[in-house]
Amino acid sequence: MTAIPQPRKSPRQLRSQQTVDTILQATAQVLASHGYAGTNTNLIAETAGVSVGSLYQYFPNKNALIAALHDRHDNQMLDVIDDVLNGNPAATLRERVGAIVQAMLHAHLLEPALHRVLEREFPLFDQPHEHSRADQDIHRRMRHLLELHRAEVAQQDRDLATYVVLRIMESLVHAAALEPPAGFTPKQLEGAVVDAVMGYLGASGNAAPGKTSRAVKAAPKAARTVSADKPAKAIKTASAAKKAKPARA
Repeated sequence: MTAIPQPRKSPRQLRSQQTVDTILQATAQVLASHGYAGTNTNLIAETAGVSVGSLYQYFPNKNALIAALHDRHDNQMLDVIDDVLNGNPAATLRERVGAIVQAMLHAHLLEPALHRVLEREFPLFDQPHEHSRADQDIHRRMRHLLELHRAEVAQQDRDLATYVVLRIMESLVHAAALEPPAGFTPKQLEGAVVDAVMGYLGASGNAAPGKTSRAVKAAPKAARTVSADKPAKAIKTASAAKKAKPARA
């Protein structure tokens, strides 16, 4: 396994945390504009408005900065889920899944060039899920969400369902942000991701409002037509059998 570059130290005071946040934001801007080859610590420090010495207090090289951006992204996704869980307590599972997908896609579309660098060029600098505290917290939050709505979920294995739901969201949101298909709006892409998640969960009321109303209304009518035709044919057949006379020997 590739060793993940680590920061030299973590900020302990608010002012230090603000400095690190500024450096990471500058790193994101430089990476998005210049790519990995055009990125260096001098340019990052200049963009952040800090000295190179201040940058080196926290990060030994640009690879450590890229790894820190992966961690920042994971924590942003954790905040997204927390905001949804702390929101409207009366929201349905579909509404909550929709809110998570919407926020995730919005976050990726704000900096698509940055995410392209992080996810395509340097995915190995992302901590493995088993070693990432943020990823583990995300798993626990999503599992809690499914448990809150267990009456709406057909999948019985909550741990497996949590894993699959997170992978569906991650894969489809990244694809929608990095390679958006032509002819579709972000809203349509959001709806498609939500449909995929809810379809896997087999959740009650999993279709978007208005999508199934005609189908639901049509089904009973079709059932009545079939059930009405079959007895009629059976009655006619029985009647014909009674009227038929046995052939003479």
